[in-house]
Amino acid sequence: MVIRETTETLMYTMKTVNVLDVAINNLSTRELLESLNKRGGVVVTPNVDHLMKLRKDPELRKVYQQCDYRVCDSKIVQFASYFLGTPIQEKISGSDLFPAFYEYNKNNEEIRIFLLGAQEGVAQIAQENINRKLGRKIIVDCYSPPLGFEKDEAECQKILDKIKASGATVLGVGLGAPKQEKWINSYKKQLPNIKIFLAIGATIDFEAGYKPRSPKWMSEVGLEWLYRLLSEPQRLWKRYLIESMPFFGLVLQQRIRTMLRPNFSDEPGVINPQNDPLS
Repeated sequence: MVIRETTETLMYTMKTVNVLDVAINNLSTRELLESLNKRGGVVVTPNVDHLMKLRKDPELRKVYQQCDYRVCDSKIVQFASYFLGTPIQEKISGSDLFPAFYEYNKNNEEIRIFLLGAQEGVAQIAQENINRKLGRKIIVDCYSPPLGFEKDEAECQKILDKIKASGATVLGVGLGAPKQEKWINSYKKQLPNIKIFLAIGATIDFEAGYKPRSPKWMSEVGLEWLYRLLSEPQRLWKRYLIESMPFFGLVLQQRIRTMLRPNFSDEPGVINPQNDPLS
C-alpha cells in the first residue's frame, strides 16, 4: 500500500524548476508514477492559466505550497523553462498522467480509484470505459456533484461519505482549476484511506468521450490551447486571449532578473509570493 510523506521530505529528493516563483517538479512520467506508488501524495498540474491565477489568489498559493507534486501541464510552460535556462524534462498534463497512472497500476489491486467531477452521467461512462479497457474494476465508484456544491458543507460531507464507502485508495478530481485543487486541500485530511489525490481537470470528459482531446501533434508543438479555444470559444476566449497574455512578459522579466541577480531557492511551493516585485 502506498503511504503519504510530508511535502518537505519529498522536495528534498526531487529537483524543481522555478517558473514565475512556482517550484515545478522536474520529473518524468515514470519517475512520478513510481514515487506516487511508493509515497502517495497530492498532485497538481500547473499550466499558464494556473500560474497566472497563483499571482492573484492567496488561497491557491497556499494549496500549491502544501501539495506534494507540481508537474508541468503545458508545453508553453516547458518552452518557458528552456528560455529561463532550467529545462523541464517532460510535460505531464493531467489528461496524460491519469491514463498512464491506471495503466501502470492495472494489475495492482491496492489501487482503487474514485472519480469526482464532470457533468451528471459523464463520470459513470468514464468509469465503464476504463474498467472495460483494463478488464478489472479499478474505478470503484464516481460522482458528478451539482453546480456550486463546494459551498454546501452538507453536500461535501455526503461526497466524503460516498468516497469512504467506496473503498477507494485514489481520488481523481476533475472540477477545473482552482476549484479542484482547493477542494482537495480542504478535505484531504478527512479521507485517511485516500493515499493519492490527482487534480485532473477535463480528463473525465476525455475518458468518457464527451469531449475530444486535441491531436497529439498540436499538443507536442504547444498548440493544444488553440484547439481548445476553437472548440469552446465562448468559455475560453478570455482565459487564453486576455488573462494568459501577461505570462510571456513575466517570463522575460524573470529571465532578465535572474541574469542580473541570480536567486536560488529550494523552498517548496510558491517560492516568494509576497515579496515578488512582479505580483
